[in-house]
Amino acid sequence: MADRRSFLSEGVVTYAYLLLYITLSSGQIFFNKWVLSSKEINFPYPLGLTLLHMVFSSVLCFLLTKVFKIMKVEEGMTLEIYSTSVIPIGAMFAMTLWLGNTAYLYISVAFAQMLKAIMPVAVFILGVAAGLEVMSCRMLLIMSVISFGVLVASYGEINISWIGVVYQMGGVVGEALRLIFMEILVKRKGLKLNPISLMYYVSPCSAICLFIPWIFLEKPKMDARGTWDFHPLILTLNSLCTFALNLSVFLVITHTSALTIRVAGVVKDWVVVLLSALLFADTKLTLINLFGYGIAIAGVAAYNNHKLKKEASRGSSNDEQHAESMQLTSSSSLASEK
Repeated sequence: MADRRSFLSEGVVTYAYLLLYITLSSGQIFFNKWVLSSKEINFPYPLGLTLLHMVFSSVLCFLLTKVFKIMKVEEGMTLEIYSTSVIPIGAMFAMTLWLGNTAYLYISVAFAQMLKAIMPVAVFILGVAAGLEVMSCRMLLIMSVISFGVLVASYGEINISWIGVVYQMGGVVGEALRLIFMEILVKRKGLKLNPISLMYYVSPCSAICLFIPWIFLEKPKMDARGTWDFHPLILTLNSLCTFALNLSVFLVITHTSALTIRVAGVVKDWVVVLLSALLFADTKLTLINLFGYGIAIAGVAAYNNHKLKKEASRGSSNDEQHAESMQLTSSSSLASEK
């Protein structure tokens, strides 16, 4: 009975973390759109908003780990790893957030989420180029299904802005490159960092990468307006929500797995697409939109399933190798005793 209660309570906690992640992730997307929209808060500076997020995250990570010491930064970071892995990850993270937020100025939240469904295709193609993935007929079919679904969803978009599409696709490429660099960091450098440690190292780098273009691209516009129209309370709350979202990812992965966060991400995408049609006037969903997105999501689900089987087989293979090494160690120790 006690075991059953423990299992149930653990399940409740897990679902609570999943619900927290979906709520924060969806809410952050709507929050950013609300802040950037000319009809709402009217802070049309996606680069400045992203820079603010990274500075806020850098300061908060430093306070939590070095001043108050509530959390611990994992060790193992070297100058070589930082320069060859963390800096590229930080640069790609900055590029992803900057271009993704800029896309909201031109396209609806729902259409932006539909375009994001192409992410596994970008990750797979770049993974093959980097030698991390292997091309197969099965994966080629899955990638084709996802691509076809996104094309159908785009065809069904009523008010399509190609500038917004280019920005969103740039954000997708940046995120795909970030994930590739992350995999290289773990697989080839052997360094595993929890999200707090990762944000501790990555956020300052991303802030610097964003600060340089901000000086040339957005600062002159802000100066030209005669006043920097800041909303301190709203922007601080927006930055805090971004940081809370990263923490929720850490909690979900800790209690489940990285695959679970991907599956939860699919659920979140559907929530965002449907809710955005109710919350924003610029979102008009069509049957072709939803049909194409459904096809793309089916492809994403197949991709996640394929990755799950691959990770499971890799895990069982590692267990077998560990068992063999234990047997060899046992045999050698018995031989030495004789």
